[in-house]
Amino acid sequence: MKLTYNWLKEFVDITISPQALADKLTMAGLEVTSLEARDGDTVIEIEITSNRPDWLSVVGIAREVAAITGKKLKLSQDTRHKTQEKKKPADSGVNRFDITIEDKKDCPLYTARIISGVKVEPSPEWLRSRLELIGCRSVNNIVDITNYILFTWGEPLHAFDLDTLNRESIVVRRAKMGEKMLMINGQEKQLDPGILVIADRQKPVAAAGVMGSKETEVSEKTKNILLEAAVFDPVVVRRGRQALGLQSESAYRFERGVDRENADLSSQKAVALIGELAGGECVLAKHAGALKTPEKQVALELETLNRLLGVVIEPAKIKRILISLGFKVSAKSKGVLTAGVPSFRQDVSVDRDLVEEAARIFGYENIPTSLPAFIAQAQYTNSLDNTDFIKDCLTSLGLFEAVTYSLVDEAFLRKSGISPIEPVALQNPLSEEQGVLRTTLIPSLLRCVAGNLNQNQGLVNIFEVAHVFSREGAQVIEKPVVSFVLCGTRNFWLAQGRVKDEMGVLHGKGIIETIFAHAGIREYGFQATEGGSTIDVVIGKEPVGKIYILRKSACEQFQIKNREVFAAELSLDKIFAAADFKKKFKPLPMYPAISRDLSFVIKADVPVAEILSAIKEKAGPFLRDASIVDCYQGKQIPAGFKGLTISCLYRWDEGTLTETQIAPLHTAASEVLRERFSAVLR
Repeated sequence: MKLTYNWLKEFVDITISPQALADKLTMAGLEVTSLEARDGDTVIEIEITSNRPDWLSVVGIAREVAAITGKKLKLSQDTRHKTQEKKKPADSGVNRFDITIEDKKDCPLYTARIISGVKVEPSPEWLRSRLELIGCRSVNNIVDITNYILFTWGEPLHAFDLDTLNRESIVVRRAKMGEKMLMINGQEKQLDPGILVIADRQKPVAAAGVMGSKETEVSEKTKNILLEAAVFDPVVVRRGRQALGLQSESAYRFERGVDRENADLSSQKAVALIGELAGGECVLAKHAGALKTPEKQVALELETLNRLLGVVIEPAKIKRILISLGFKVSAKSKGVLTAGVPSFRQDVSVDRDLVEEAARIFGYENIPTSLPAFIAQAQYTNSLDNTDFIKDCLTSLGLFEAVTYSLVDEAFLRKSGISPIEPVALQNPLSEEQGVLRTTLIPSLLRCVAGNLNQNQGLVNIFEVAHVFSREGAQVIEKPVVSFVLCGTRNFWLAQGRVKDEMGVLHGKGIIETIFAHAGIREYGFQATEGGSTIDVVIGKEPVGKIYILRKSACEQFQIKNREVFAAELSLDKIFAAADFKKKFKPLPMYPAISRDLSFVIKADVPVAEILSAIKEKAGPFLRDASIVDCYQGKQIPAGFKGLTISCLYRWDEGTLTETQIAPLHTAASEVLRERFSAVLR
C-alpha cells in the first residue's frame, strides 16, 4: 500500500517528521517498508497484513495515525461537495432502470448511479500528480476519480459508458459457458460459470470486482456514465481473478473484504468530484441489497486485558484508544467495557482482539519485559506419556526405533533361547508364522539386526517399546516392555584420527543407567548371574529386567555370524512404579570441589558397586561423588586380580574444604578397602 505524507495530512494534523511517523506506524503493526522523498512530498509504502483490509486506504491509515498521535481524524474534509441526485422525467427511460442480483451471497450489495452530461478530459494537475506519485497511471478525469476514491476510501468503483449498455438494467450473475469478453487491457478472456460478471440484458460487461470490458470503458466520447459501487464475495472474486489470470487494485481489495457501509458513501463522494471536475448531473441512484450491516458487540473485561498484557492501563485510556480506532464504547458494568465493532473491522470478534488493539496503540515498547511466573514440573500421568519418555531417552542416545509384529512363529521365538515362558497360542491363526503371541521382543529385534547387517550396516543399535504376553492360569497377561539390541562398531573422528568403539555390555549398562537417571531412579544395581551370559537389572531389590550377552549359537540361528550381540529387556511397569519425575532445582555450588584418587589392586570377582558403596559409607557427608576412572588387568597385576582407580570428589556447601578436613575422610575410605576387601593400595 502506497500513499503520501501530504495526503495523510489532509485527514490528520501531523506534526512529526515522515521518518518519525514511519517508526510509530511500524511499532503499531503497520510495517513501513520504504520512504521516498519526491516532488515536495514523501511516498510511504506500508506492508499490509491480509486481515486488515481497512488499512488499504488513506483514511484507514489516517485513522491509525490519529490514534497513535492523539490527534483527531478529519473525515469532513472530503465531504465539502454535496451530491445532487435528481430524477429525470419519466419519458427519458432512466426511471425504468433495474438492478438484478441472482445470488445475494455472491453480491450482498450493488449500487448504481447514472450521471449525465459529463465531459471526459485529462485530470487536473493535483489529481494526476497524486496518483502518479503512488504508481497509478493517469487515464482521464473520470477513471482517475474512481482510482482516487479507491485509494482514499478503500472502495473500488467502476465507471461504464452508459451509452454502450442496454439502458434498462444491470444483472449480477455467473458467466455462462462459452461467453467471452474483451477486457480493458486488450486481452480476450473465455468465461465460465465460476466467474461472477456484471451484465446488461445482452452480454457481460465486466468481471465482477476484477476488470471491466473494453467496449464499455469510459473514453473522450463518453457523455453519460453508470457508476458502480458494490460488495462482492471475496472467494468468488479471488477464484474469478485466478481463472482469468488478471490482477487489479480492485480485486486486491475485494479479495480481502470491503466495508459494505462505505460503498454508497464512496459513490456519493465520486459523484461530487465528477460534478466538480467533469460536470454532469446525477440523475438516478439505485441499489440492491442492504446498505448497512448489523452492529457486533464485544465485551472486554479490564482485568483480563491487564492480566494478558502484564501492565495496568487506565480504563479511561483504554476507552480513548478504542474510540479513536472507530469503536463505539460504553461501560457495560464495573470493570467491563462494551465495544460496538465498526463495519470496517471485520477481523474483530472476541475480547482478545480488543486487547491487541489496546496494546498496539498503548505501545508495545511501554509494556515492561518480564518472564512469566510458573513452576516447571515434568509429569507423566499415563502410559502414552511413559512411552514417549522412553522413546525420547533412547533416540537421544542414538538408537533407532523398530516396530515389529506381536504375532510370531513359536519356533522362531525359541531360537534366541531367552524366554522360558510358554507362549500364548492363537486358536485360529492366519498362518504358522503368526501362531503365538510373543513373550519377548528380542527375537524380532535380532531379525532386524540380521537384515541390517545384510545391508552392510556397520552399526545396528535399535529398540522397540511394545507389549509382551504370558499366561497366568486361564488369563492372558499383557505387559509393556522396552528392549534394545546392540551390534557392531561405532566410529569417532578425533584429532589423532578415527577411533573405533565396539559395542559391548557396558554400552547396554550405560543406556539403562541413563534411563534411570532421567526417571529419577537412584537405588538400582546390576548383578551378574552364573555363567556370565546375563546380568540382572534391579531397582532396590526388585528385578526389572536383564542384559543378555547372546551366545554365538543363538546368533547363528538368526543368520548373524562372527558378530557379538548384546540385548536388554526391561519391564516398564516396574520402572515407572519406581520413577520420580519431580524435579527440584539446586543452586550451583558456591565453593570449589577437591578431587582425590584411590588406586588399589583387588580380587577380580569383587563387584564394583560394593566397593563404591563402602567408600561412600566411610568418606562422610563431604563426599559428593565416587567413580571409576581406570580399570586395568595386565602384566603388572596378578592373575585373578584387577587394578582400579577411583576418583573421589569432596565439597562443602558452607566454605572451602582444607586438607585437614579431607585427609581423615580419605584415609577412612582407604582403610575400608583394606579391611573389607583385602585391597592393596598402590
